[in-house]
Amino acid sequence: MFRKLKNTFSKISAKVKQEAGKVNVIKKIEGSKLKKLSNDLEDELLSNNIAYGVVNEILDAVKNSSAKNLKVDLKNKLKEILSSNKINILEEKNPTIIMLIGVNGAGKTTTLAKLAQKIKKNKKKCVMAAGDTFRAAAIEQLEQHGKNLDVKIISHNYGSDSAAVAFDAVEHAKSKNLDYVLIDTAGRNHANEDLMRELEKVKRVVKPHYTILVVDSLTGNDAVDQAKLFGKKIGVDGVILTKTDADERGGAIISVAHESGKPILFLGSGQGYDDLEEFDADKILNQII
Repeated sequence: MFRKLKNTFSKISAKVKQEAGKVNVIKKIEGSKLKKLSNDLEDELLSNNIAYGVVNEILDAVKNSSAKNLKVDLKNKLKEILSSNKINILEEKNPTIIMLIGVNGAGKTTTLAKLAQKIKKNKKKCVMAAGDTFRAAAIEQLEQHGKNLDVKIISHNYGSDSAAVAFDAVEHAKSKNLDYVLIDTAGRNHANEDLMRELEKVKRVVKPHYTILVVDSLTGNDAVDQAKLFGKKIGVDGVILTKTDADERGGAIISVAHESGKPILFLGSGQGYDDLEEFDADKILNQII
């Protein structure tokens, strides 16, 4: 995980030390050398799926640092980006309603099951709503997760109103005094207005405490576009990144946190129910710098 990103920051550190010489501040390096250094660093960062806006902030941090303090200053800048607005979506609200949204193939249904596993391990009870009434076998997939985890699934027929499914799940949780409602939704292209309106309806009907965007970290810069558009059209409280075990670049985590302004909550890896790790900025930074 993050192998290429770690190599990139190692290269940045080595190049800066080579060019900085005895200057106290990196931006005082001779003009032509500084420009080439900046261009090289920019290329390295962009190649790791780090969004352009984040690249500029990182370059500013580098230029105002010194070769001696570079790693510390880089780590502080990235921690500032990754540590914004931390929230705990597993706090209890009797019941706590959590809705997962995202594009096709991001891993929402599997992530929903992983959240159910975390809830069970905390000795709490939940119900899962099969709100994806569009994708073939989506309901059966969630029902299988429910059987594996011994968690109740609320489902309707395919083609049903997903808002009605979510509403019934909330009512079931209230009647059974459950702690959490986890709502699955159909994957959708963020450019599809009809499907976006369906999500808006689900949110309007059940008023989830947390609307969580699930993003495939392997989608690179498209992950940033997803975060921006879902945030604008639906509203997002936090982000879960999936498939991080296969993401050697790792830039999506930094970019999504920066461009969305929302906290990264969990990192998903693998298909096991326990393969959902609470996001820890310090742990990530220690891996890459």
